[in-house]
Parts: sequence; structure tokens; C-alpha cells
Amino acid sequence: MKFPFSMSAILLVITFSVNDAQAQWIDLFNGQDLSNWQVKFTGFPLGDNFRDTFVVEDGLLKVSYDNWSRFDGEFGHLFTKSSYSNYRLRVEYRFVGDQVVGGPSWAYKNNGVMLHSQPPETMALDQEFPVSIEAQMLGGQGEGPRPNGNVCTPGTNMVMKGILVTRHCTNSISKTYSGDGWVLLEIEVLGSEKITHFLDDEAVLMYEDIQFDPDDQDAKKLIGGDKDLLLDRGHIAIQAETAPIEFRKIEILPL
Repeated sequence: MKFPFSMSAILLVITFSVNDAQAQWIDLFNGQDLSNWQVKFTGFPLGDNFRDTFVVEDGLLKVSYDNWSRFDGEFGHLFTKSSYSNYRLRVEYRFVGDQVVGGPSWAYKNNGVMLHSQPPETMALDQEFPVSIEAQMLGGQGEGPRPNGNVCTPGTNMVMKGILVTRHCTNSISKTYSGDGWVLLEIEVLGSEKITHFLDDEAVLMYEDIQFDPDDQDAKKLIGGDKDLLLDRGHIAIQAETAPIEFRKIEILPL
């Protein structure tokens, strides 16, 4: 009896099926504590969780400004202890409460997932943002459109449609996400080759050739002697940019 496909094709399908079955999402946030994370705030040494801003309560990771009376430039980031290169990242979040007094207007309902981030121990004491590529989370402002799932580039550049993009932020094609409902952000990261942002399973932004910005003062310290600008791996970080926010899921699927 002859089959319309070869045995090698059958084995290939079986191999893919086994690999898919073995692939498992890994919780980066364990729902209990911050044991797998490191904190860095502008102006403070690594490990100082300034004013207990990053806190775990009721199984949620919260960026809380309950202990703040005013913001004065103390941007914060919560870093994974490990670095990553090829993966899918899934984040469920919601904005809650009011922005802390003194926060910049652009930071209203604004947070981000920093990808391919520099190690936190390499940041200068007063450095505001790690060299990284940011998948931005934005909430609606009550009127007018405000797309979500954008990309920002502290110390980095990228390519879109064959053109090097050096502006700081580029909008996605997403709708505006208003209110305090839970939002699902998923990001597929393929080294330096390509990153795609998804909101509620819809692709809203894609960019390629992630690389250091050779003109950025923080990035200059990280560029190797061979001058290869491509950035293909790094830590993952959650921001504290003056907007209270909660996370109930942060998980990764290695690719």
C-alpha cells in the first residue's frame, strides 16, 4: 500500500507534535513573592525597593504608590534574574488608582515590559531607564485615541519595513484600552531578528533587527569592541513610572 506522503514527513510531524507537547509556559511571577526578581530605582542602589513600590498582595504583583507623597524622578524597574533570547512572553495587567503627584503627563496609565534589557548591575546609579526595547502598556485618557502595545527604544534602535527607526516611540495599530479591565499582552521575541506584539491575540506591531543606538551614552558603555550593534538577548523588566498597576500573570514560553 502506498501513502501520499513520505515516512520522513510523518516523522517530521511527530517531532513537531512532541516538541509542542513538551513546550510549557513558565511562571516568571510565582504569585507569592519577588524571589526571582531584582529591583533598581533611579538614584538608589540595586536591591533597594524604594518605598516598597513593588509588592505582592493577594496573589498579584503590584506597582503601588501608597507610600509616596510625590514623585521626584525615581523611576523604578523590576528585573528578572535570568536573561532570555527566544521566547513568547504573556502578561496580564490592569491599571488601578491614581497617578502619584509629580508624575509626568506622558506617564499617566503608562508602563512597559523592557525586553533585551541590560543587566541591572550595569546601570549607573542615576540612570533612569535600562538600555532595552520596550513593549509599552498604555491606558486610555478618557477622550481621544491612545494606542496600546507600542514600542519605545531607550538606548536602542530597530528596523521597520526595511528602514532604520531612531525615534523614541512608535505606535501600534491597536484600539484604545480604557478603564480598569484586565488586558492580555503577548510578545514573541526571536533574538535580534524580530519582535511581534499581540493584544488579545491580535498582532498590533512588528519590528526587526533590534540593535544598540551607537549615539546613546548608556548604550555606548555596553557595545562590544567588535562594534556589533545587534541586541539578541537580555533581561526582562517591569517598570514603575508613576502609574499604579497590577499584574496577575507574567509567564514565558522558551522557543
